[in-house]
Amino acid sequence: MGLLDGKTAVITGAASPRGLGKATAKLFAEHGATVAILDLDQDAAQAAAADLGNSHRGLACDVTDKAACEAAIATLHQAWGRIDILVNNAGITQPLKLMEIAPENYDAVLDVNLRGTLYMSQSAVPFMRARRSGAVVNLSSVSAQRGGGIFGGPHYSAAKAGILGLTKAMARELAPDRVRVNAICPGFIATDITSGKLTDAMKADILAGIPMGRVGEAADVAGCALFLASDLSAYCTGTEVDVNGGSLIH
Repeated sequence: MGLLDGKTAVITGAASPRGLGKATAKLFAEHGATVAILDLDQDAAQAAAADLGNSHRGLACDVTDKAACEAAIATLHQAWGRIDILVNNAGITQPLKLMEIAPENYDAVLDVNLRGTLYMSQSAVPFMRARRSGAVVNLSSVSAQRGGGIFGGPHYSAAKAGILGLTKAMARELAPDRVRVNAICPGFIATDITSGKLTDAMKADILAGIPMGRVGEAADVAGCALFLASDLSAYCTGTEVDVNGGSLIH
């Protein structure tokens, strides 16, 4: 018996083989969900969906384009008849210092992380509201909570902090409609975003700040997403769950 039997799930930015989105898609599928992987590249999205099995879908979608978000969700709703779960995973990061953030850097990072989360949610929520059921899982970051210090620059911290505010406000507004909205704050996770970009000294420094003494795996975040998407977390909304090996214990 899967935790998501009969449910449908949309996961953005989920085509990258070692990413959080793909790991989440895989775990959701294992628990009985029908999954749609959304990514910028149609072929990559379809290939990632095919990895999960025949019943899953891969669609091209630029989350910074509201019309594209609405079209993708409409296509899926037409095919499935319901949208149960949305995981707003699409994101980018840039390791820039404060004075290096140019307008185009700010636009890129804020648009994909924060505007994309808003647009995808605006597209999916009406279908959830109509059925008085749904779960939205937003990806924030420990960088939002501690003010960077991991990899992304201040504009990344700002975008991910914005996601926390958006999550709580959405949760408050949608609670009467029985749509739950929660956020995950991963610590340092080994994914394609950071692979090959850290020196040994940087790695040692990061590990020194993690009580569990290891970097996170994509599967660690996927497990938390499964909890927040399933009925196990039926009374949780507006929460931020830390998945960081203890690096923010205070």
